[in-house]
Amino acid sequence: MRPAFLGSVAVALALALGTTSAVASPIDTVDAEYPVPYGLAGFAKAAQAQLTQPGSAPPGANNWSCKPSAAHPDPVVLVHGASANMTVNWQTISPLLANNGYCVFALTYGVPPGTPFPINQIGGRNPMEHSAADLGAFIDRVLARTGAEKVDIIGHSEGSLMPNYYAKYLGGAPKISDYVGLTPLWDGSNVLNLARLYALARQFGLGPIIDGIVDLVFPAARQFLAGSDFIVKMNEGGVAAPGVKYTMIMTKYDEAVIPYTSGHLDSPNATNVVLQDLCEQDRAGHGMVAFDPNATQVILNTLDPANAKPVKCHAVPVSP
Repeated sequence: MRPAFLGSVAVALALALGTTSAVASPIDTVDAEYPVPYGLAGFAKAAQAQLTQPGSAPPGANNWSCKPSAAHPDPVVLVHGASANMTVNWQTISPLLANNGYCVFALTYGVPPGTPFPINQIGGRNPMEHSAADLGAFIDRVLARTGAEKVDIIGHSEGSLMPNYYAKYLGGAPKISDYVGLTPLWDGSNVLNLARLYALARQFGLGPIIDGIVDLVFPAARQFLAGSDFIVKMNEGGVAAPGVKYTMIMTKYDEAVIPYTSGHLDSPNATNVVLQDLCEQDRAGHGMVAFDPNATQVILNTLDPANAKPVKCHAVPVSP
C-alpha cells in the first residue's frame, strides 16, 4: 500500500504556511479547550505542526497526569497510519476527544532505531509484529499511569490492523475495550495491482529478492498486501479477538485500500460503518477520514453510546 496519508498531508503544505487558526467545530464538545480543525483545515494544521514541531504529540494527547473520569473510564490510545506519525495523523481526533473529557495518548511507532531526522518522522515502517510489541509496552505504561484497567484504541490505516496482532497474539485483548478502525484492511489491499504482481513474482521465485529490497526501506509495506503472510495469519481462526468491541469505519472513496470492503469485519462483536451510507455527500479519501466530521461523530458515538448523537451529514469534498 502506498504511503497515501503522508503524501496527502504534503498537499496541505501551502495551506499550512498561511493558516494558523482552525475552522469552527461542526461537533459539539464539552468544555472545549483545544481548537478542532476539520477537512482541509485539519490537513493544514497537520502539515503546520510537522513543520514547526516535528514529532510532537497532537493537541490534548499525552498528558501523563490525566486520570480517567467515571464517565470515560478507558483512556484512548491513538495509533497512526503507514508513513505517518502521531503529529500529522491526530490533529482533529486528539483535541476532539480531549475536549470531550477523555484521557488521550498517542505514539509514533515503527521507526527503526538510529534513523536520522527527518526520516525518523516516517512511522509505521517496521514489521507489524515488532510494532505490536511496542504498542503493548505503550499501553502498559498508559494503564500504569492512569490506573485504568482497559484502553480504547483508535487506529488509522496500518493503525487499524497492527494493533489486532497485539490483541490476538500478544495477550492484549483483555486490555482493550473498544477498538475503532479508520480505513481498515483486514483482507489487505491490492492497490495498483501490487498484491497480484507480488504473488506472481513469488511464483517465479523472485519473492526473496523483492522482500530483501522492500525490507531495507519499509518492511511493513509488503505485509499490507492482500494474500501476504501477515494477512493470512491475521485471518486464521477469525480476525476478531474475543471480548473486544470492534467498530470499522470505511469510505467508498478509499484510494489506498483496494477494495475498500477489505475493511469489513465479519464478526458478532464488530460493527461496520461505510461513511457514504450515513452521508452521500461524504467523499473523503483514505487520509481525509482522520479529519472527517462524520467519522468523528461515529467515533464519539462508539465510545459513549449512552450519549450518542445523529451524524449530521457534513459534505466532505473529494479528497486524498
